[in-house]
Amino acid sequence: MRGRTAASLAASIEAGVRAGAIPPGTQLPTVRGLATDLSLSPATVAAAYRGLRLRGMVSGAGRRGTRVSPRPPLPVRAAEPPPDWVRDRADGNPDPELLPALAPALRRIDRSALYGEEVTGAELAELARRDLEADAIPAAHLSIVGGALDGIERALIARLRPGDRVAVEDPGFVRVFDLIAALGLVCEPVAIDDFGMIPEDLERVLARSVRAVILTPRAQNPTGAALDGTRARDLAAAVAAHPQVLVIEDDHGGPVAGSKAHTTVGQRDGAWAVIRSVSKWLGPDLRLAFMSGDAETITRLEGRRLLGTGWVSHILQDIVAGLWTAPGTPSLLAAATELYVARRFALVEALADAGIEVGARSGWNLWVTVPDESVATSGMLERGWAVAAGEPFRLISAPAVRITTARLDPSEAVALAEDLAAVLHARPTRSHSV
Repeated sequence: MRGRTAASLAASIEAGVRAGAIPPGTQLPTVRGLATDLSLSPATVAAAYRGLRLRGMVSGAGRRGTRVSPRPPLPVRAAEPPPDWVRDRADGNPDPELLPALAPALRRIDRSALYGEEVTGAELAELARRDLEADAIPAAHLSIVGGALDGIERALIARLRPGDRVAVEDPGFVRVFDLIAALGLVCEPVAIDDFGMIPEDLERVLARSVRAVILTPRAQNPTGAALDGTRARDLAAAVAAHPQVLVIEDDHGGPVAGSKAHTTVGQRDGAWAVIRSVSKWLGPDLRLAFMSGDAETITRLEGRRLLGTGWVSHILQDIVAGLWTAPGTPSLLAAATELYVARRFALVEALADAGIEVGARSGWNLWVTVPDESVATSGMLERGWAVAAGEPFRLISAPAVRITTARLDPSEAVALAEDLAAVLHARPTRSHSV
């Protein structure tokens, strides 16, 4: 760590993190300690730390000082894949066998858009509008964005400023936590159950002057929670008194989530956005989602994008429209939904038989509370299973592991459940044929 100004000091710390010399989670020296070591004023060091904090590089921990963020917003190497002999139930991907083939949609593409054309293709806009309105989500103002996280980021930038607080599900999606930190915003955790955010806990957080709420209506990652009609109405009532609060619904699961889409924004008189990604049902690499919202939010979002990328590629938009309208797509989506539900319930039932109760009303992930995440993940790895440690997905909630069922063969469910029960009860290791 070196430098004579706040900017140069911050740059040296960032370089150290990027090079691996300062690993994620490292506690940095105190402001006064580093100022003394470098013969700088405490104000200079404090300004450097403050700049890093606003970019999500470091986080303050009160009297415990300042630490490098567990996942600083810098390019990092992908995690090492599990060994070939391990059955991967940690990656969170959809089953590629249940995604439509790209070739027919590619054949319909004959040109790309030119400058000055409408940024949203008419065919995709109409498909998106009908899809949202079928679930009682207003779609008068619509935008196409580069995936669910891109939509969340653009909505937050349109409405919030660094330092603002954002209510998030806890446990919740790690990339949302990271994005909020990188934007200089602050996460306010809200407890959830099998039906999503708990209204009373959301009301508690709303009283703390949060400026946005991000919730998942179904296929919640990592728990599989899903709103029902009653919970959606209760959450809508909780935010109704706060029209200035931006409500974002991240419907990344879409039509293969395995449960009906219930919304909190159908009658909302205030700021809101609903983002429905195509990643899980048409393909993650398409990087596309459609987004509706109140007029002000969508107008701000579109206006800001015109100063940068301008639009999501019309080639991608046409591919998505082609995949969506292909003759075999409805039956493929119905079959995929049925298979995902069967795989999830197979493991839920096997876990219950093994004495482990989980909810998982939708989606592809189960959340199992454990006494010690490292013991659980390492124990399962010894038995031939890769499961995800829960730490990245939680803020103040209890330790757990996430198990993804998207590619789980139902015949594996009993073996997986018995192995997890054995790990949790410290039984002797047993093996299964792979």
